[in-house]
Amino acid sequence: MHLAAQLWMPFNDFVFMRRALLGGLLLACSTAPLGVFLILRRMSLIGDAVAHGILPGAALGFWFAGLSLPALTLGGLGAGLGMAGLAAWITRRTGLREDASLAAIYPISLAAGVLILGLAGKRLDLLHLLFGSALAVDGPTLTGMLWVSGFSLIAMALIYRLLVLDTLDPLFLQTVSRLGPLAHGVFLTLVVLNLVIGFQAIGALMVVGLMMLPAAASRFWSRRLPRLIAVSAVLGCLSVWLGLLLSFYYSLPSGPAIVLVAGGLYLLSVVLGPVHGLLRRPPLLTSQ
Repeated sequence: MHLAAQLWMPFNDFVFMRRALLGGLLLACSTAPLGVFLILRRMSLIGDAVAHGILPGAALGFWFAGLSLPALTLGGLGAGLGMAGLAAWITRRTGLREDASLAAIYPISLAAGVLILGLAGKRLDLLHLLFGSALAVDGPTLTGMLWVSGFSLIAMALIYRLLVLDTLDPLFLQTVSRLGPLAHGVFLTLVVLNLVIGFQAIGALMVVGLMMLPAAASRFWSRRLPRLIAVSAVLGCLSVWLGLLLSFYYSLPSGPAIVLVAGGLYLLSVVLGPVHGLLRRPPLLTSQ
């Protein structure tokens, strides 16, 4: 079989592969600008903390309704927003940094989610919540991913200028507008929403990799923000495509395969990227 046929045959022949590919591409495109702004705002680890924080709500939804997309989404969204709100409240009341508050809360959330699933007597399904299965994306899940992706891109376009100002010069934004906190709140809500819909396919512990690794890799290919977002989306889509192929041909878990491909693209970017890549850096001066 020719290489070109191997690259497209699974998606032509199997409906579940087409669904997995389309859902992954939608997720990659909607998480690309979020990941880029998380890095620029020095909030990279917040995505990981929130990904852990959604587990108790998803576990409760799973306990009461099984693998129901509305129950898992509402439960995860409530838990993620609740954890982010609690961290912000602790930060305002105590002066503790927000990342430190999240770092303290998310292990509690993760442990609570595992405990809830254990009490429900459904320990085996913990792997589905933690690592997901892109190959099990059904019609309702794909529809939900389409709505979340479209809503995220539209919302990001509406708050784009506010986010840029709040990221680069928050003091100036405070002098010209009072919408900075609103933009920040919308941004965090979009992060939680994408993580919640993403763990349906890739898993709570894997989806943050698709959000952050392409965004981190894009920093080695451009210095301009629109290009960073575009490169991040392209790398994310490439990770989904190649990861699903690896999963299909070698019987690998789809979520970890996608994230490992994204990690490989990140390492290649570190070495080959034209912006501060290892092979593009000027040689160190040596004394004669």
